[in-house]
Amino acid sequence: MKITVKSGNLKDEIAEAIVVGLFDDRGLEDKVIQELDQALGGMIKEIWEAGDFKGKADQVSIIYPRGAIPSKRVVLMGLGKEEKFDLDKIREAAGRASKRLQKLGVKSFSTILPDIKNTGISVSAAAQATIEGCVLGTYQFKEYKTGNKDELKEIEGVCLVERESARMSKIEPGAKTGEIIALAVSRVRDLVNHPGNAHTPKDMAEEAQKIAQEAGLACQILDENQIRELNMGAFMAVAQGSQQPPRFIILEHNQPQEGRPTIVVIGKGITFDSGGISIKPSEKMEEMKYDMAGGAAVLGTMQAIAKLKLPIHVVGLVPATENLPSGSALKPGDIIKSLSGKTIEVISTDAEGRLILADALTYAERYNPTAVIDLATLTGACVIALGHIATGTMGNDPDLIARIKKAGEVSGERVWELPLWEEYNEQIKSDIADLKNVGGRPAGTITGAAFLGKFAEKYKWVHLDIAGTAWSDKDRPYIPKGATGVGVRLLVQFLRDWLA
Repeated sequence: MKITVKSGNLKDEIAEAIVVGLFDDRGLEDKVIQELDQALGGMIKEIWEAGDFKGKADQVSIIYPRGAIPSKRVVLMGLGKEEKFDLDKIREAAGRASKRLQKLGVKSFSTILPDIKNTGISVSAAAQATIEGCVLGTYQFKEYKTGNKDELKEIEGVCLVERESARMSKIEPGAKTGEIIALAVSRVRDLVNHPGNAHTPKDMAEEAQKIAQEAGLACQILDENQIRELNMGAFMAVAQGSQQPPRFIILEHNQPQEGRPTIVVIGKGITFDSGGISIKPSEKMEEMKYDMAGGAAVLGTMQAIAKLKLPIHVVGLVPATENLPSGSALKPGDIIKSLSGKTIEVISTDAEGRLILADALTYAERYNPTAVIDLATLTGACVIALGHIATGTMGNDPDLIARIKKAGEVSGERVWELPLWEEYNEQIKSDIADLKNVGGRPAGTITGAAFLGKFAEKYKWVHLDIAGTAWSDKDRPYIPKGATGVGVRLLVQFLRDWLA
């Protein structure tokens, strides 16, 4: 999709469609809407008074001007109530309108920013959110569809039109930022949607190398021999059941520098999770291709921040492997030694994500990080607790958690903090090893984080459990059914805020 920004008046655009937003509690007050309605001979007023369109947040209506203006269509998108309007409402409205035009076969359209003068939203942020909604709302994953590919409908171009030339200097960078972030999210969605047979640990490592080459990142890939030589015993224990060799992915944006923070982001990269010997039920096991969503989000984040040229040192780490049963697989009751030297009693081989993350968290120490964030589809318990709307978060530093929460509100990828009190550590104590990898059914999300916390004691750390937010069973305005690409917008906003 080509994104452009131009100075002009929307009603004069020669386009397949123009898109405008209306609040349900303001009617036709906006000057731009009044001018457009006048040019249309009162068509907007007519449809409003008839009650067919009242600016509700979930409404999209189309007017056919019949030559009254150059555009073939006028799309009215509802913005809801002005007092409840925020950046995510912009994304949702843009996503709905874009999706509607995509279904009609429209190839390109022009739009304007909603009237934000009473909302506290900046012009650049509104431009960013508008483009994010347009790009993410029209995302499709059709790589494995063989029939009727010529009928695939895609939006090829979106133009942001601005009548006030003084605002162009803010709209252009905002739109560019939205485009960069949305394309990174789309790439993550692609990676997560791929089936396990087409996206092995080796494939994930090769994708990381492509991203590094395209975005100007430093990249190092450790193979199974190098991983073993480092004594990553927890990681290798999970990998030993699969014929697909593991990979440890290291991406680096910028270099350490005095006065420049070092942030490490770590993503769980289980490219297929059967549960291992503690095998999962067959129902919905096919969805376990998305158990690498945290790792994919790290790759997408690194791509985005490199293209945004953020002046910050960021390291991305992704331990990538499959978790499969076999004669050589890890067994319940086994005791393994992690990179940290801590021993772990394996209660369930289906609690494998925390094992590979344990070694990645220890590896992160060598960067002397200012902060470490890990993302993982870690626990089904988090889905039960928070559903598919909020990501669970826990950590060892309140200020760092507060930064993540703030970034979540701005980016639309909201998080909810769960307690990580000392008492929960009792559940992961082992009688015969330093730790056990499962603490029982009570507080499963928290005890999973408590386990990880034992390997993150030397720096400030936050854990993000994206089990409920990485995959969607239904379409939402700018989030499709399937992979959501969660984590990229949150982390990029977090890193941008750090520099503010």
